Amino acid sequence: MNDQLNELRNQIDDIDNQMLALLNKRMEVIKEVGKLKRINNAIIYRPEREKSILDRLNLLNSGLLTAPAIEAVFLEIFAVSRNYELPERIAYLGPEGSFSHQAAESRFGSLSDYVALSNIKSVFESVSTKRVRFGIIPIENNQEGSVKETIDMLRASDVKIVAEIPLNIHFTFASMEDRFHRIKKIYSKDIAFRQCQKFIDEYFSEENVQLIPVESTSQAAKLASEEAGSAAICSEVAAKLYQLPLLFENIEDSSHNRTRFLIISKTFETQFSAGCKTSLIAQIPDDTEAGSLAKLLEDFGKAKINLTKIESHPAKEGERFAYWFLIDFDGHCEDDKVKIILEKNKEFVKLLGSYVKLV
Repeated sequence: MNDQLNELRNQIDDIDNQMLALLNKRMEVIKEVGKLKRINNAIIYRPEREKSILDRLNLLNSGLLTAPAIEAVFLEIFAVSRNYELPERIAYLGPEGSFSHQAAESRFGSLSDYVALSNIKSVFESVSTKRVRFGIIPIENNQEGSVKETIDMLRASDVKIVAEIPLNIHFTFASMEDRFHRIKKIYSKDIAFRQCQKFIDEYFSEENVQLIPVESTSQAAKLASEEAGSAAICSEVAAKLYQLPLLFENIEDSSHNRTRFLIISKTFETQFSAGCKTSLIAQIPDDTEAGSLAKLLEDFGKAKINLTKIESHPAKEGERFAYWFLIDFDGHCEDDKVKIILEKNKEFVKLLGSYVKLV
């Protein structure tokens, strides 16, 4: 058995050596790409190019690797490659260890220059003023709905959506204590308490433990790491950041808990490609002809463009009950059919961006 095991390990070592040589060869090509991009002041991050690579690899794949496994491996290779070309500064809704931080690292890797900011408005302002190249903010959770502040800022800001990041949300229960009866306080964000209510009810009672809401799950992990008799419901990343032992993983009520994050930028537009989606805001003025919104929607129907989302929001302007609408649809703004609709309705439509569809 030992001889067979050693032979297999030798084979793995040989394969690892070949992989290292090929990755270094890839970086040599990346170096030349980076030179060309710097000369032309081109953008390093190209989500549509990365998606096309992943699609091609999945079509070619005939081995044991699953599509998610291929994506996990190559997203990290892409991130390392981008940082080799030119590191980008990226702002996200902090603090460090938040789910926004996790979403950022899933696309930009662990080597990028990150800036954790305390609120969504600050992320938008940092992107708008070009203090950072990209911003990562949440826009909706499939259990809790839309993030109102993000949608309000999309309407008010001059930044563009350049990509989306779907992220499965998993909560962990972490504590320095190894006995449940010693835990008297549980820290977490209010939304996390709601999404883990079944776990809380099963293991604790209101008489024996105090649920303490805090600003973030990262803060919860920090507090639990410093205070005896406490625990945190937090992300795995936050628990590891504060060296807080994990007692339970995946404690969320729904196994389908998912949040959609956006990547925003001031000076970036996704190149035209198949498989894109577009987001826009439509605000119909009070003095516009009756039925204008219906006519806009009819334009999409006649062009056979699939609307994937339409959501109304109060305009908060004047005394009347007025609304504006966030609309997502399949297609790119450079598509001829889409360009006709945007031009026809340009007086009351604001384009937020066209980007690779991942959700």
